Amino acid sequence: MSKRKTIYGIFLITFVSIVVMSIIDGIINPGYIYKSAIKIIMFLLIPLIYTAYDNNINLKDIFKVKSKRKLFASIFLGLLVYIIILISYLILKKFIDLNIIKNILSENLKVNKENFIFVALYISFINSLLEEFFFRGFIFLNLKKLIISKYAYIISALAFAIYHVAIMSSWFSPLIFLLAMVGLFVGGIIFNYLNESSSNIYSSWLVHMMANFAINTIGFIMFYAEIGY
Repeated sequence: MSKRKTIYGIFLITFVSIVVMSIIDGIINPGYIYKSAIKIIMFLLIPLIYTAYDNNINLKDIFKVKSKRKLFASIFLGLLVYIIILISYLILKKFIDLNIIKNILSENLKVNKENFIFVALYISFINSLLEEFFFRGFIFLNLKKLIISKYAYIISALAFAIYHVAIMSSWFSPLIFLLAMVGLFVGGIIFNYLNESSSNIYSSWLVHMMANFAINTIGFIMFYAEIGY
């Protein structure tokens, strides 16, 4: 397959996947289990099937560890991100109504304090790996071999931020939401840099995982502390 067709293929899968997930998250709201199943299809199975027919894409390399030093550096960075997110929450908590977020999670995704721990563990370990595979592995690490690197950075990070619009648009005030979107875009750029440096997705996954741990720590406070267990 020509490189041009590979680029078009990656663009098409990226566009369709984000549109489908936006409809699922923003309109249908089938519950977290069903949403996760659809996400696995869009972010994992479809890219794998496409890869089987496109010899310009090799997804095996994105799982190879080439530098343990960079891996440990990512762990340290992940811990730093965890601390920064929690501090940011403490600073901005007066602008965030946890009850609204709790109600959205309960009504739209059927997430409550009875199943929160299970969902939190899935989000931290599995969901973060799924997103890193799609946005950084399938999109970024492959696109940067086919187009100018800075464009691959922008496309992957922008897709990552846009994907979260339907999920988070009703969670916060417009200002906090805008800050969150900018943070996701910048985070996507940083994740891309980490993976370009290590040539695998483990570096960004470790940081992404710790970021999710921080968010889930806030969720734990929301369900069990401030709102009451």
